Amino acid sequence: MEYFLNQLINGISQGAIYALMAVGYSVVVGITGLITFAHGEVIMIGAFASFYIFQIVGNNLILGIVGSFAASWLIGMFIYFVCYDHFLDAPFHISLICSIGVSMLIKNLGQIIFGPNQKPLLNVIDNKVFHIGIVKVSMIQIMILTTVIILALLLNFFIKKTRWGIKLRTVSQDKKAASLMGVNVRKTALVGNCIGCGLAGVSGLLISIYYQSMQVTMGGSLGMKAFSSSVLGGLTDTGFSALGGVIIGIIENLGITFSSASFRDVFAFGFLILILLIRPEGFGSKKGVRP
Repeated sequence: MEYFLNQLINGISQGAIYALMAVGYSVVVGITGLITFAHGEVIMIGAFASFYIFQIVGNNLILGIVGSFAASWLIGMFIYFVCYDHFLDAPFHISLICSIGVSMLIKNLGQIIFGPNQKPLLNVIDNKVFHIGIVKVSMIQIMILTTVIILALLLNFFIKKTRWGIKLRTVSQDKKAASLMGVNVRKTALVGNCIGCGLAGVSGLLISIYYQSMQVTMGGSLGMKAFSSSVLGGLTDTGFSALGGVIIGIIENLGITFSSASFRDVFAFGFLILILLIRPEGFGSKKGVRP
């Protein structure tokens, strides 16, 4: 029972990171209306940005988060102008193919710049372990949950209470109507895409701290986890996408409780397939595009 409960805590912590990845993915899809397969590489860039910030200024978590967000924002701008800017009204497969190409480009450039080897990310925070009855909760897990909750609240405030948030919601619902209302659709889509990429970058930092390592090829599986989580949420519903991420994290960790850790992805994607067979639209019952 003790091992089971500790695996549940691990699943919630890891699921929170997947949730942040999925929220970023849902924001990108919701605003641009286009699917991306470069999200994993954005996550990787965020992780490496924090690594070099920690190397230069020391283990300052706040600066690491800001640096990850900023670096991924810049990569998001590059991805937007290459993959989306000229294809917002084009058949979706064009931007999809572009995003695959950009993903390969970033990954290969990353191997040249950062090297192919795994890099350690140790002692960013003092990982004390707290005992709550028979359950163990680490400082890293508390930090992850706190960071994800704060970012989710900030995103919710930004979307619902600011002028830019209103523009983002307008563009996500109907680009032509938004344009007729005087909204600069391309500029707004750029900002939305960059926000989603920034959140993905922070999730790259968190997953690297959680596993205490990173490598250039990490984006492949993580991008698919983000995509899978957002699919469970109907692609554009951030709340249900976050729920999908948490559930996938829990399913992974509870699954390996009864088997080998090498079956982690089998449980995650097997659960995705099962849910989509039962409920193809995902957890969300509402249809339509929402940020």
